[in-house]
Amino acid sequence: MFGIGQGAAAPVVALTARELGGSVAAAGVVVALLGLGQVLGDLPAGRIVARLGERNAVLLGSAVGLVGVALSLVAPSVAVLGVGVGLFGVASAVWGLARQSYVVDAVPAEMRARALSAMAGLSRLGFLLGPFLGAAVVHVVGTRGGFLVQLVAVVASGALMAALPRLEHGPDAGGRGRPAVSLTTVVTSHQRVLRTLGAGALLMGAARASRTAVLPLWADHIGLDAVTTSVLFGIGAAVDVALSYPAGRFMDRRGRRGVAVSSLLVFAAAHVALPLAGTAVTLGVVAVVMGIGNGLSNGLIMTLGADAAPAEGRAEFLGAWRLCHDLGMLAGPAVVALVSAAAALAAATLAMGALAAVGAGVMARWVPRRPPAP
Repeated sequence: MFGIGQGAAAPVVALTARELGGSVAAAGVVVALLGLGQVLGDLPAGRIVARLGERNAVLLGSAVGLVGVALSLVAPSVAVLGVGVGLFGVASAVWGLARQSYVVDAVPAEMRARALSAMAGLSRLGFLLGPFLGAAVVHVVGTRGGFLVQLVAVVASGALMAALPRLEHGPDAGGRGRPAVSLTTVVTSHQRVLRTLGAGALLMGAARASRTAVLPLWADHIGLDAVTTSVLFGIGAAVDVALSYPAGRFMDRRGRRGVAVSSLLVFAAAHVALPLAGTAVTLGVVAVVMGIGNGLSNGLIMTLGADAAPAEGRAEFLGAWRLCHDLGMLAGPAVVALVSAAAALAAATLAMGALAAVGAGVMARWVPRRPPAP
C-alpha cells in the first residue's frame, strides 16, 4: 500500500512544480527533496524506533507523511510543494526502518533474507502499480490526483501496520522501546562495519539510483518517445519484481555474498553496454539486464544490515546503515549529472559501471560467505 502511494505520486511531483510556475531546474530540485528528506530522516528514525517501538513509530511516520502529502495536494507555490515532498521523504525513512525492524524481530533468522526480499518486492510492485491507479484519478481530478491516491495509501498502510500484533521481544515489547543510543556511540562502536560493508551499501545505492536516470536519458538521446521509454522501463521493473523472492531464498540457503557480488556485476555490465544501445530493442535488453541486477538486490541491503546489527542499539545501527545506502541513492544521479555535464552521457554510464564493479569487489571482500547461524 505504501509503495502504491509512492508510485502514484512519483510522476506528478515534477509536473505539479511546473504547473505552479517553477522552471525545469526548480522541478528537479523538488523531486530531489524526496531523497534528501529520506537521508535527513534516517538517523532520527533509528532513535524514534528505539524509543517508541515499531508500531508507534509507523503511526508517527504516517502522521508526518500525511502532513507532507496534504501540503503537496494543496500547495499554492513551489516552495510549499518542496516542503511537503521533503516531509514525505522523512516519513519514508521512519516507515522503512520501522517495518524492517519489525520483520527482523518477527521472522526466524533462517528465513530473514526471503522475508525482507519479499517485502522489498511487494514495495516495488506497489510502486509499479501506483502510476496506473494514479493515472485514473488524475484523469478525473487533474494532476494532483496522484497526491490524492498517496494520501489514501498512507492512511491505509499505517492502519495495516498498526494492526499487527505486538511482539514478545524487540522495541515493541511491552509497548515501550529501549533508551536510544547516541549517534556517536553507534558510529564509534560499529565504524568498521560502516566503513567496509557500508561502502558497499553506498555503491549499491548509487548503482540502483543511476538506473532511473540513465535509462530515460539514453532513450531520449537515441530519439525514443516517452511512451516507448515508459514501456521499456516497465518491462525492466517487472523483471525486478519477479526476481525478488527467488533472490531472497537463495540468500537464505547459500549466503548473501553471491547475490551481492553478482547483482553489482550485472549493474556494471548493463551500464557499460548502455552506450551500445541504438534502438528500442537493444535498449530494452539493457533495461531487462538492469532489472535483473535490481531484482537480485531486492532486500539485500536490509538483510546485510539486519545480519550486522547488534542486539543492543539495533534500531540506531540500522538508521546509520540505511544512511550509507541512501547517500548512495543521492550520489548516483549526481555523478551522472556531473560527468554528463563535463564530458558526455556515455562517459557517465561508463563511470557508473566502474563504480558498480568496485562495489562488487567491496562486497566480495566483506560480505560473509555463509548465512549467519540462527
